[in-house]
Amino acid sequence: MRFSDLERPSLDEKFLRGRLVRPGSLWTQIDVVEDTPSTNADVAAAAAAGQPEGLVIAAEHQSSGRGRLGRTWTTPPRSAVLMSALLRPTSVDAARWPWLGLLVPLAVAAAVRQVAEVPAQVKWPNDVLVEDRKLAGILLERIEGPAVVVGMGLNVTLRADEKPHEAATSLALEHAITTDRATVMAAVLRELAARYQSWVDANGDPAVVLPEYRELSATLGRAVRVELPDGTFLEGTARDLADDGRLIVDTAEGPRPLAAGDVTHLRSA
Repeated sequence: MRFSDLERPSLDEKFLRGRLVRPGSLWTQIDVVEDTPSTNADVAAAAAAGQPEGLVIAAEHQSSGRGRLGRTWTTPPRSAVLMSALLRPTSVDAARWPWLGLLVPLAVAAAVRQVAEVPAQVKWPNDVLVEDRKLAGILLERIEGPAVVVGMGLNVTLRADEKPHEAATSLALEHAITTDRATVMAAVLRELAARYQSWVDANGDPAVVLPEYRELSATLGRAVRVELPDGTFLEGTARDLADDGRLIVDTAEGPRPLAAGDVTHLRSA
């Protein structure tokens, strides 16, 4: 069975621009393309050409979408919100830019909770889950300029027989009250703009992010197994976040602050 165009309609670019591109808004340009290898690559190219902050490019389909650790992100056409945004937080101390990797999934989770009424949570460092099922992934790339490209893929109408792996889910599979992609995308961008502006106004102060992150975290307080960038593993309990956004894991050898890693939540025996 295939979805018809009525079941998976195209994104309404005019609706999105009318809702989000206005004087004083963070978002200055929203473009919807039918197909592209990578919206992150498209936004990075625009940034290199001098594009100001606030560009958003969304795609109906990505042929070479990327996730963390070089993984691919593939979904059927028109089944997900696939978009990238350009941010230039130049007034914020560069040492605090990693907090964007935690702020962005918070915005996605908050938007999903608000408009879809699905109990989304955040998984360190930048996934969005529903009861340990992956709903969305975030990929941030810092580029020369300076600038940050924020890419995200949020499954909306993905069916059970279309899931790339068993742990994947979608708004439809979680019985969301809406699976209208334009509505969801607009909510995500509104939530992101509000949190980003508060963070910039506070010069990247982690206090702007930490309370909500702790509240919506699916990782803190959990037993975890972490694959480190060098291929080694460690196990322990994810206790808290450090002031620079690193995950503090209590291990048998003592606390370990981690700047990067692939986290698996371990179930209690």
